[in-house]
Amino acid sequence: MEIKKVIRSKRKTISLQVSDDSTLIVRAPFAVSEKIINRVILKHSNWIENKKKEIQLRDIKFSKKEFVNGEGFLYLGNYYRLRLVENQEIPVDFENGFYLAKEYLAHAKEAFIDWYRKRAYEKISERVKWYAQKRGFKYNKINITNAQKRWGSCSCRNNLNFSWRLIMSPLPVVDYVVVHELVHLDEKNHSKTFWNKVKMLITDYKKHQEWLKRNGHLLRL
Repeated sequence: MEIKKVIRSKRKTISLQVSDDSTLIVRAPFAVSEKIINRVILKHSNWIENKKKEIQLRDIKFSKKEFVNGEGFLYLGNYYRLRLVENQEIPVDFENGFYLAKEYLAHAKEAFIDWYRKRAYEKISERVKWYAQKRGFKYNKINITNAQKRWGSCSCRNNLNFSWRLIMSPLPVVDYVVVHELVHLDEKNHSKTFWNKVKMLITDYKKHQEWLKRNGHLLRL
């Protein structure tokens, strides 16, 4: 089993993660030896192989967008069909479906990313403001990033960062990521206290975590 990297910290246990490229990431305490790490990997070899197969099958289901008539594009958890149109002033328009101006076809991916980024900033800003007012969170500013795997983050300066890809997911999933990062303003870790605070606002947050694990690979073009 190829180990992509070993991340050591003050944690007390060893954690294994199979990344999107089917390699292994190990999180371990500082004092744990490589021999013990290898023993844990061997013990969980069946689980690791099953996760690798799951990722490989998952990737087969995703096809890069071709930007043709009738193709489906995600927005807030639903697929909407694409139509190529003439005489449209803006590159991408949306009204119960996507409309792409034919003259922008050569730059369709960039046009869609720009559209998603704008919608992400509008909707995520709205949700951040709502939850922040509800619980009195104080944040600095909101940034929309191009992150492919990290849906959100909270910086040491209390800036909240969110991937534009998140706007493809259902609104309850967006809300979960928003709350996750807002709680990090108070708790800079993933302790029991952190998760209890998340649960106070999103009682079924685990369901949304699971949705991202199962479907996160689809949130791309």
